[in-house]
Amino acid sequence: MKPLKERNQAAVGLVALVLVSLAIVTAYRADEIPLLNDRTSYAAHFAESAGLAEGNDVQLAGVKVGEVDEVVLDGTHVRATFSLDGVDTSRIGDRTRASIEIKTLLGEKYLALRPEGESAQDPAEPIPVDRTDTPFELQDAFDRLSGTVEDIDTDRLAKSFDVVADTFADTPKPMTEALQGLSALSETVSSRDAQLGKLLSNTNKITGTLRSRNQQLRKVIGDGNSLLTELQNRRQDINQLLVGTRQVSRQLSGVVDDNREQLRPALQELSKVTTVLQRNQNNLDRSLELLAPFTRLGTNVTGNGRWFEGYICGMLPPTINTGTGYEYNSEGCIGDMAAPDQGVGGGR
Repeated sequence: MKPLKERNQAAVGLVALVLVSLAIVTAYRADEIPLLNDRTSYAAHFAESAGLAEGNDVQLAGVKVGEVDEVVLDGTHVRATFSLDGVDTSRIGDRTRASIEIKTLLGEKYLALRPEGESAQDPAEPIPVDRTDTPFELQDAFDRLSGTVEDIDTDRLAKSFDVVADTFADTPKPMTEALQGLSALSETVSSRDAQLGKLLSNTNKITGTLRSRNQQLRKVIGDGNSLLTELQNRRQDINQLLVGTRQVSRQLSGVVDDNREQLRPALQELSKVTTVLQRNQNNLDRSLELLAPFTRLGTNVTGNGRWFEGYICGMLPPTINTGTGYEYNSEGCIGDMAAPDQGVGGGR
């Protein structure tokens, strides 16, 4: 096999670029690759979509476990396809119910699952309409509206309008001004439509931010619950510790009270000793200064082993000629070899 240096560098670079691109795409789309994710898709039939849209959350027992992939019309029903991430399929029973719930005050929805049944739900079989619920159904609303309209007596309604018109024909000026004020208020609210829209948009952003921090908030609450549970479990131990501390404090107070007469003379003598030491502080400082040279000398004499060793300056003449050609003590007593505060040699 040829080494890379001998191959076509352009081809090698192209292959490397393709491999790097594939690695990047795989890393960003890993959750969409069946072999790399633990996602299971289900479907449910609803009588109405009720505002459910693609991307809405899927919650199980109040916890987000997936999201809605698609909401389409399927015959006379609405088919909602959703995926669950990392959920044990055995938890989704064959009697599981699905419902569309309102998530925020602004009307955002989510799909809620209530697991039921002894055997697992087949992902290929949609949850039927008789096991799904919606916040409202348009058909029922239209049916109730139709019945309400049919019950209205149009002749009496027309007469009522005529009476209202005749009543307001001779309306005094204050009433007219009140109606004009209401009209002006309505126009003001209408002119502030853009500001109200911006306010609602900002509210939606706040809701989105809180939703994106859902896991962190749940974790904080969970950690707080764990702390409270641990404190509850250790309540007896903490109570015993506090009781023991209280008893020790009581015993110490009793000991002090019982020995107050014995401790008073000792404390008085200790005060006298402290006064004497304070009075002679300068003498003690001078003694410590004079002790320092002696300590250094003792360290030099005994610091080379288990014997005493020193250099005594001035005991012999500066130079001794033995007649053998060798001279002893040729250096004599050199002042640099002894410190001014050392009376013995100053080391070797």
